[in-house]
Amino acid sequence: MSAEAPDTAQRSREFVDRLKRSRIFKDYEQAFRDTTGLPINLRPLEAFDLPHHGDPNENPFCALMAKTNQSCAACLQLQRKVEEEARLEPKTMKCFAGLCDSSVPVRVGEDLVAFLQTGQVFLEKPDKKRFASTARQILAFGTEVDMKKLEEAWFQGRVLDRRQYESILRLLSIFAQHLSTIGEELAIQSEHGEAPPIARARALIATRHGEDLSLDEVAKAVNMSAFYFCKTFKKATGMTFTNYLARVRVEKVKNLLINPHKRVSEAAFEAGFQSLSQFNRVFRRIAGQSPKAYRESLNKRLAPLR
Repeated sequence: MSAEAPDTAQRSREFVDRLKRSRIFKDYEQAFRDTTGLPINLRPLEAFDLPHHGDPNENPFCALMAKTNQSCAACLQLQRKVEEEARLEPKTMKCFAGLCDSSVPVRVGEDLVAFLQTGQVFLEKPDKKRFASTARQILAFGTEVDMKKLEEAWFQGRVLDRRQYESILRLLSIFAQHLSTIGEELAIQSEHGEAPPIARARALIATRHGEDLSLDEVAKAVNMSAFYFCKTFKKATGMTFTNYLARVRVEKVKNLLINPHKRVSEAAFEAGFQSLSQFNRVFRRIAGQSPKAYRESLNKRLAPLR
């Protein structure tokens, strides 16, 4: 993989750090883990750590292998290769143990800024023959490990058919598009040096958008008059407070609807909408389709998972 310019890699790390702190990312991260049972990571460019180590859904075999230096090196090499191949489109590759890892590029404009990653999954049912091959490779690494325990962990690995896994990657691609939109807003904030009160207002909205949050309340929280806050907020974000809050709530609903058991009405009220008529009108204006149509299109993309 060609080395990124230091400033590019640093910007990527800062971008990923800010996104990971956002409520939208945290909501999606949890929904993804609950729905798929797989690990997920938003990874900056030129990262050198194992992407899923410590994840609640980490593959048990991979967790054991992460404790050994030689196999760590093999996994890191695979990650570098996957990321190199995924710079233009999602890419999946198989490791020496037969497990697949995938990366989905996240862009802001034309610039690649990060990767959404998942994997540690079998796309073919594991068998004794395959494990024997894996064990020989591990021994060739010179790795000291309890092979009995390793074999048990290997056979505990998640198995998905290709159609299911392709749906998971589509799910990540959908979220990569959401992150791109958020990333463009972050880029604008950095470029114009957003004032601290506006940054605090955004943080407050991200945390409390599920409540009956008013402009007066937010303005008071950042020590501004309602009139001055309204004027300053629109200048900084390009949106009125009402429109900005509505967009945050719509993104929240989209993430909640990943859960097939969540009713649209439940998602609407949980995101902070006070009435279904208001919700339907706002969702259609922002998303370009009705909540029902969005749910149906999402279900079609994720049908193989259910």
